[in-house]
Amino acid sequence: MLTLYHAPRTRSVRIRWLLEELGLPHRLERVAFAPPTGGFFSQATPLGKFPVLVDGAVTIFESGAIVEYVLERYGEGRLAPPIGAPLRGAFLQWLHFAEATAFPPLGTIVWHTFYKGDAERLASVVEDARSRSRTTLGVVDRALAGKDYLLGAEFSAADVMMGFTLEAAKALGVLGARFPNLVAYVGRLEARPAFQRATAD
Repeated sequence: MLTLYHAPRTRSVRIRWLLEELGLPHRLERVAFAPPTGGFFSQATPLGKFPVLVDGAVTIFESGAIVEYVLERYGEGRLAPPIGAPLRGAFLQWLHFAEATAFPPLGTIVWHTFYKGDAERLASVVEDARSRSRTTLGVVDRALAGKDYLLGAEFSAADVMMGFTLEAAKALGVLGARFPNLVAYVGRLEARPAFQRATAD
């Protein structure tokens, strides 16, 4: 059985959500999140961070990599266009955009506001991060015009990756009325039973 090392409000939510969407049996190994001020890779998981997925002899971290691994091994064609399909490129684009482009400015805000506690002293740095975040959110907002999900009418694992990033943006006050498509999209994501199970704690 798959084992997911999990703490609420960390990127492990993505994997828990994915497993719930796919209906895959799994065990949650709940671990208290340790603020990273004491050092990185210091979480009480096999690889020192969240999430970590253990599947027999395979132990893997990085939420995007775990999503791809789970889909390849257990997805049975669900939640991702097949390799070579016209939508495969867009799927991979948004899957990685969520963490590689959209999340870093949010991470800067979190780092200085909650961990370093120097957001007031570095107000220009934090405001720059907010500005960069609004730019990246605008890209996604425009891409969602006339669509229910990133790939159109069908929900995919790219929405799982993006959904966590947008929940972080919402919590940090970056996501707001200026992004009507995103606000409606987040509402659709939050209404999914699998999302609600994954975030129940």
